[in-house]
Amino acid sequence: MIDDIKADAELRMGKSIDALKDEMAKVRTGRAHPSLLDHISVESYGSMVPLSQVANIGVEDSRTLTITPWERTMVQVIEKAIMTSDLGLNPNSAGTVIRVPMPALTEERRKDLVKVVKAEAENSRIAIRNIRRDANGTLKTLQKDKDISEDDERRGQDEIQKLTDQFIKSVDDVLGKKEQDLMEI
Repeated sequence: MIDDIKADAELRMGKSIDALKDEMAKVRTGRAHPSLLDHISVESYGSMVPLSQVANIGVEDSRTLTITPWERTMVQVIEKAIMTSDLGLNPNSAGTVIRVPMPALTEERRKDLVKVVKAEAENSRIAIRNIRRDANGTLKTLQKDKDISEDDERRGQDEIQKLTDQFIKSVDDVLGKKEQDLMEI
């Protein structure tokens, strides 16, 4: 029973880490990475679809993304979608290939982005602590209902705390790596 609670908490904490990594991928560093364009949707045959479903996205060099649409008619649509996005990018098309140069980040913008990623990391820490609280509450309920002993409850809480510490460290590792990427010139 305690193992089930621990497994559920571990699964939920893992999802929090995955969500944090997804959010971090959206924050633009000076380096070109295809995941920067993941949240951009374009209109194709009357419906909005992710950019990755209508084009091949690649990295030409550390500061340039290349987008090759499956259909020639999508070039202008994709360019417009990138320009109207919140990324502040200016795509250039050369026939069927769209090149998206990554402008260098200013020092002030880098510091602002570091604040954003720190806030995201803190939100993940809060989510992990809430999962710990839920798991400990379940253990307390089981102990009150006499389904487990006080020793089992204490042991379960210790295991959940170790799990929490492990995932908080993962959040800190992800944050440290992203901060290093952001401050790198």
